[in-house]
Amino acid sequence: MSLTLFDTAARALVPFEPLVPGRVGIYTCGPTVYNRVHIGNLRTFVWEDVLCRSLRLLGLSVVQVMNLTDIDDKTIRGAVAAGVPLREFTERHAATFFEDLAALNVTPADVYPRATEHVPEMVELVRRLAERGHTYESDGSIWFRIASFPAYGRLSRIDPGAMRRGQRVADDEYEKEDVRDFALWKGAKEGEPESALWDTSLGRGRPGWHLECSAMSMKYLGETLDLHTGAVDNMFPHHENEIAQSEGATGKPFVRTWLHGEHLVVDGEKMAKSKGNFFTLPDVVARGFTARQVRYLLLSVPYRQKLNFTFDGLRAAASALERLDSLDARLAERAAGAPPAGDGAFAGRAAEASAGFRAALEDDLNSAAALGALFSFVKEANAALEAGHLAPGDAAAGRALLREADAVLGVLPKDEEATLAAEVEARIEARQQARKRRDFRTADAIRDELAARGILLEDTPQGVRWRRKG
Repeated sequence: MSLTLFDTAARALVPFEPLVPGRVGIYTCGPTVYNRVHIGNLRTFVWEDVLCRSLRLLGLSVVQVMNLTDIDDKTIRGAVAAGVPLREFTERHAATFFEDLAALNVTPADVYPRATEHVPEMVELVRRLAERGHTYESDGSIWFRIASFPAYGRLSRIDPGAMRRGQRVADDEYEKEDVRDFALWKGAKEGEPESALWDTSLGRGRPGWHLECSAMSMKYLGETLDLHTGAVDNMFPHHENEIAQSEGATGKPFVRTWLHGEHLVVDGEKMAKSKGNFFTLPDVVARGFTARQVRYLLLSVPYRQKLNFTFDGLRAAASALERLDSLDARLAERAAGAPPAGDGAFAGRAAEASAGFRAALEDDLNSAAALGALFSFVKEANAALEAGHLAPGDAAAGRALLREADAVLGVLPKDEEATLAAEVEARIEARQQARKRRDFRTADAIRDELAARGILLEDTPQGVRWRRKG
């Protein structure tokens, strides 16, 4: 394996070597669960899936941790507006997030830690930072003093000298150019719901957004991570603040390699809820496209390049998938047939295509080049089929190549019954978790949702069983 990745901190392609040979720990910034994510967000999760799948194809064991931000300004505002406890509000949107990931065939992460379930770890991290002189108290909150961390700004290339002493920002999000001390722990404020506050040794309040990822990533992956990923707009201030918190507490390098994916754009502008130029996955499906076509489009452009979203692009994705599906069916038919008089060279061409596909992935996940290698093979395979020069063994080798590529791409059709079963089991588990929390409103909503799809649930002493109507 000769994998190179573009390390944001180095601004260069660097050879990738995990801290523990053969094993990779990856932390990926997950969603803030206050609304349904849009396909611009989903692009990030798809390329991170391609990253994990590529590492596994190249022979590495992968442990992926993806957080869910279920406590911040947005989730609190949403819960207050909806008139429900914070957990009930965020669970609704976490459920739609997992539905979208399943529809897009994104391999589940190994751990999905929720911020609200890791407050003790965050309190301990603040305590360690205080011992090292990185914090101060003001306005009832605890702040990180950026001036105490001379390396601040090395990831984003932001000049901390632009900061004026004593400037602070309490918002969980702020402008890219704004370099200020940030809140680690936010003291309770009037009007905040009880479900969003904790009584701790730091006082009554809640964690700051940046603190959450440092505490959770180090809990599950150790104090130095192999890979940390996210979209480019996470780089500053979020990832910069993560570095300051983590290294300020441990004195150790926080991340060995940083990867950042570019935006999905519409008419040259980043897709964003604030701009009103976004589509959710259900929006796109309602227009007659499939989640499989969306996935193909999202991975067709290398992750460090902007992807311009168009419906023509989705139609092109549909055409490409039809070519793959057609070849797979033709190869399956040929593999079951009688041997023709072939030239015996086709299996070698499949091996060359496999090598080209892998080489493209090893070059900073160049998905466009990987697809180029694959579709060159598709063209040759169709020509060989038309000429009648394909032996059953060669056809089997061609199908094996398609499946090797699909181990990364994840776009070939799956058995519909198996897919349905996986989706239903996931919704049953979500219902069980809601019932454990005594959130019967959410549990009933999941039962009703499945019933509307023709799936009936039966609660038995042995567990929940399901069957189709009729």
